[in-house]
Amino acid sequence: MTTGKSVRSTAVAGQFYPAGKDEILKMIDHYNTILDEHADMKKLFSLRSRAVIVPHAGYIYSGFTANVVLRMLAAQNLKRIAVIGPSHRVYLDGISVADYESYETPLGVLNIDKETVKVLERRFGIHFYPDAHQEHSTEVQMPFIKHYMPDVSVVELVYGDVAPQELADVIDYLLEDPQTAVVISTDLSHYYDIEKAKRLDSICLDAIMNLKPSELHQGCEACGKRGVEAMLVSARHKGLRPHILDYRTSADASGDRSQVVGYVSVAFTQEDQDG
Repeated sequence: MTTGKSVRSTAVAGQFYPAGKDEILKMIDHYNTILDEHADMKKLFSLRSRAVIVPHAGYIYSGFTANVVLRMLAAQNLKRIAVIGPSHRVYLDGISVADYESYETPLGVLNIDKETVKVLERRFGIHFYPDAHQEHSTEVQMPFIKHYMPDVSVVELVYGDVAPQELADVIDYLLEDPQTAVVISTDLSHYYDIEKAKRLDSICLDAIMNLKPSELHQGCEACGKRGVEAMLVSARHKGLRPHILDYRTSADASGDRSQVVGYVSVAFTQEDQDG
């Protein structure tokens, strides 16, 4: 199978997030100004987590929510970050891993962890489907990662029609390395009025907080539900406890309460960690 070009070029810069470095940094600074005024900030950033859930809409809608947890990851001693998101553009049977040399962002290039890519391909039979890697659910995380952790390497995994348990096996393997973090990308409900959106999203949030994957199938409409389910399965395997760091809807940014999208950020910590 061809490995394609050596750089995973940006596909949605200028659409989901600014194409310019200065504009991105201005947005991140704005998010952090708000966070730094939050009374629980020190407690929040004392969490030690290597497994998180983030949203993936445009930065004006979900960037604050994503920034909370990706900033927290910067306090960990990490060498690599695996970003896992659902395929929105193409039908995908299984999982695809980005088998490039590097990953382009407006803030600079991230190295792709080729060794981990090869292990995943060999150990789990994961292939590289280039068309799957024009994907925004994973790409929108990369400027945050480059800003906060410029020297980490990354692994981009995009999934389609895959059993959550199969994805959980990959997450389990990745989390065995204490210097690897896993970022699960998902938005919640899409385009309902705010009351219905919050009802549907509460199903997702309750399933996450209770570590009950089966509850996701009782009305959760997250676009990355398979990834969330896999993360909950892995969290149970690893003895991890969820912390919801931020939940909001697009109405917080747009003011439109008639058709909203829900966003959440979650950090999973060892059960014996205080807080």
